[in-house]
Amino acid sequence: MKILLTYLLLLSSVLLLTGFSWGLNPDTCKEALEIAGTLDSIHDEAQMRQTEAKILTLCPDGAAAHYVSALQMERVSNFDGAIEEYRRVLQQMPSFARASGNLGLLYAQKGMNDEASVELTRGLASVSSPQYHKALAQILAAQKVYSLAAYHYNEAGRELPGDASIFVGLAEVYLASNQSDKALDEYRRALAADPGSAKAHIGIASIYLQRGEVDKALEQLKRGEAGAPQNRDIHLMLAGIYEKKGDTKLADYHSLLGGKSKLVQSVQKPAGKTEASGADKEIENLKAAIKDHPEEIVSYEKLGHLYRAAGKDAEAIEAYREAAHRNSTNSDVYLNLGILYEKKQQIDEAVVAYKRAITANPANADAHLRLGDIRFSRGLFQEAVEQYSEFLKLRPASPDIHLKLARIFAKSKEAGLALSSYNSVLTYSPNDGDANREIAALYAQKGDNDKAIAHYKKALSVHKDDSEARTALISIYVKNKQYDEITALLKEAVDLSPDDPVTHYKLGLIYDFKKEYDNAISAYKKSIELKPDNARALNALGRLYMKTGRLSEAKETLEAAKKADPSMEETSVLLNNIRDEFNPEPRKITKGKKGSSRKSKKSSKRSKKSGTAKKSSAAKKAVSK
Repeated sequence: MKILLTYLLLLSSVLLLTGFSWGLNPDTCKEALEIAGTLDSIHDEAQMRQTEAKILTLCPDGAAAHYVSALQMERVSNFDGAIEEYRRVLQQMPSFARASGNLGLLYAQKGMNDEASVELTRGLASVSSPQYHKALAQILAAQKVYSLAAYHYNEAGRELPGDASIFVGLAEVYLASNQSDKALDEYRRALAADPGSAKAHIGIASIYLQRGEVDKALEQLKRGEAGAPQNRDIHLMLAGIYEKKGDTKLADYHSLLGGKSKLVQSVQKPAGKTEASGADKEIENLKAAIKDHPEEIVSYEKLGHLYRAAGKDAEAIEAYREAAHRNSTNSDVYLNLGILYEKKQQIDEAVVAYKRAITANPANADAHLRLGDIRFSRGLFQEAVEQYSEFLKLRPASPDIHLKLARIFAKSKEAGLALSSYNSVLTYSPNDGDANREIAALYAQKGDNDKAIAHYKKALSVHKDDSEARTALISIYVKNKQYDEITALLKEAVDLSPDDPVTHYKLGLIYDFKKEYDNAISAYKKSIELKPDNARALNALGRLYMKTGRLSEAKETLEAAKKADPSMEETSVLLNNIRDEFNPEPRKITKGKKGSSRKSKKSSKRSKKSGTAKKSSAAKKAVSK
């Protein structure tokens, strides 16, 4: 016995000391975490998906798997879902810096600045991410903690020298700290990164105006106008300067482009010849400028804007095309050109224009959306998903676009992505009846009836006349044998559609099943009153009369049912049974073994029970349809 005990102790020691995992697989989960830490360095989409699949295989329920799930949800703009997944990561692995930092970015995006500060700081403790530094700097600047904000902006700028917004943010911090010289230096760094940065041009011009250097401000704004010709703030600042200089013509022109001129009203509502001729004069001036300097791209861009504001689409297209031909870098030129092409039903040309708009400025949300809509209308769903996803990264609070994505995913049988997108819709628009009904259908397919019921109920609370949601909910209740709930839904349906014979018939069936015979008879009669040749209602009422012993009424009703639908088999069987009751034939006693008559009685009882069961099943199916 001692030898056996010693052997067992040695065996357990070997198992523990040789890394036996007892089903927990710590080595594979550790490997998955290490791989997850490298995901941010992968830029090839195919490689990214392969790596994520490997992580999920190695440790499907671990922190790394939740991290992958969070990244995937971010890609389809389901930010609330991503937040929950990052939280699960940190519950299992509080030291996972990337999860903290990414969670901080999402908190910042939602305006949860206190929570964001905590998570971004945790992330930066182990990972020096410029995005984390930038987000934390923006929060600190808003909280007027300028010294720390400047530090984090500088850290971000070291690794992202091409991000003009970092230097603009740093300049604004210096301005708030009364360090205008440093602010000028940062605005200039922003322009070195992006010569078209309107904020940088406006910032420099504002400093010049504060110093009384109006001409310098004017020159700076002119440069800004060349880089961002549709920026209204630049035009309004120019209008103010020209007005002070007494140049009303240029002041009106820039007010027009800034959206605050009388000329805009005259173009949109041609009320007087004098104002309209003013707009025409600006167009003529631009034409003259183009004639003298035909390679000036900005002149064509401005001319296109003026023509478009005046409703002269053909002329606007021509001007924009000239600007595009000369390789304009203004994204809005291509966006406007695409919109005008769409108005003329030149869809292929619009697609090319929107693509060029995105090339010129990948953050042009409207171009992504319009291109996505065209792809969707042509059935190119994968390309539509790509464009809608890019749009949602820029404008996440767009439930209508989340809904389009959800429907694409549902149609392509990608249930997980569809659920994420539907939940995004409901985050921004919880009372969207369509989204609630459609996500309920997905949950029902997955067998999650509790969530399906909750969403169907929500859909019905929004639109009581949503017959699709009502029918689907009744179907679930039938399967769950929740007859009181079915009755309540059918009563509501009757109240909403009192002239619908089918609804009264279904209500009769459920009353019949619950043995509330008087209510059932009333419902069947109402259905027949609305549709006298309603064979199903007549048959059901005849059957109920038989069940309650009212044979003469049953016979009359069933004969009416047979007349309405001669092919209904059950009606014929019931009528034959009634005839047997009225005209019973004497039965011969057959000789045979003892007990044979008992057997025949038993088999008769079985057949009756079977028939009753079949009728009950048929009634349930009829109610759920």
